[in-house]
Amino acid sequence: MQNGGTLDGRGIAWLAGGGDEGEIVLSTRVRLARNLQGFPFPIRAGVEDSGRILDRARAAIEAADSLREATVWTIDDLDPTERNLLLERHLVSRELVERAGEEPAFAALALAADDDLGVMVNEEDHLRLQGFSPGFALDRAWRRVDRLDEEIGTVLPYAFHHEFGFLTSCPTNVGTGLRASVLIHLPGLVLTKEINKVLEGISQVGLTYRGLHGEGSEVVGNLFQLSNQTTLGKTEEELVDHLARVAGKVIDYERSARSVLIREAPTVLEDKVWRAYGILRTARSLSTREMLNLMSGLRLGVALKLIRTPRVQTLNEILVLGQTAHRSRDVGGSLDAAEADVARAAYVRDRLAAEDESTSAGSDTPNGEPN
Repeated sequence: MQNGGTLDGRGIAWLAGGGDEGEIVLSTRVRLARNLQGFPFPIRAGVEDSGRILDRARAAIEAADSLREATVWTIDDLDPTERNLLLERHLVSRELVERAGEEPAFAALALAADDDLGVMVNEEDHLRLQGFSPGFALDRAWRRVDRLDEEIGTVLPYAFHHEFGFLTSCPTNVGTGLRASVLIHLPGLVLTKEINKVLEGISQVGLTYRGLHGEGSEVVGNLFQLSNQTTLGKTEEELVDHLARVAGKVIDYERSARSVLIREAPTVLEDKVWRAYGILRTARSLSTREMLNLMSGLRLGVALKLIRTPRVQTLNEILVLGQTAHRSRDVGGSLDAAEADVARAAYVRDRLAAEDESTSAGSDTPNGEPN
């Protein structure tokens, strides 16, 4: 196990794209909330308790085969930009980031060498075990995090009730403690005005949705996190299977909506795609919200082959690396809102221009625009 170290290139393996349904589903994650017997929950824990929990978590992480050669970052030791880098990469929650800074929080993140398995320590619960996968891969993410749960559970006694299951800080997590989610791009359903009907439908079968950054975040760029709403009364396998089946239906609905747009409004669709591309290629200032909304149109155009560039991997990287903490890191200091918008626009222009040049070098028809 390695303590600390550079964040460069860590935790962004899911940005490579690919995986099942990769043009619609960006990533999959499965999280288990766990607490240790004999300790107050983090919201009531004092500094001494939090420090002891972190020490025990470190020992369990080091003993886990699934986390061999893992890296552990103590959040207190990171500067604000580095903490927000982890947030923008979807490796930690906003709550974990906000716990640091006032007094020693003893919060930490452990990340496996292959970046698709991790543990948050002293967040809302003592431990949040999490597995990540690109594309639509709930079963794979669940199997990995389930194995990690067994490994850590043999070292640390979990707070467990024979009737209610695993005990957690928030009552909505009691039971399995499992929260599985898929990050899914649904512009077709939004443009055909079918999205509200679909979202109402998933809420009626025990699922919910959030924005790009999870609980409390708004939906921007037509990116939705679909997840299970309840954790009590079913097994972990049943919850994962239920989400997989419902998310599969949502993917089918999105494909149908895109077919309707191509058939009934091709000019409107092409205009949306090329207008988004034109603004992103030339803008001198972009807020995060504007970037995400325009990227949605471009992502749809790439999926429907209305435009050849950029690649899905590039779209994913811009989605994360174009955000404010990453732009601040690259200039070596903090940026105010206006400076971040200028830096973001420059980054997007450069990435799209490089992608264009690479594609055009092997084609007589630049940018995928029809002759």
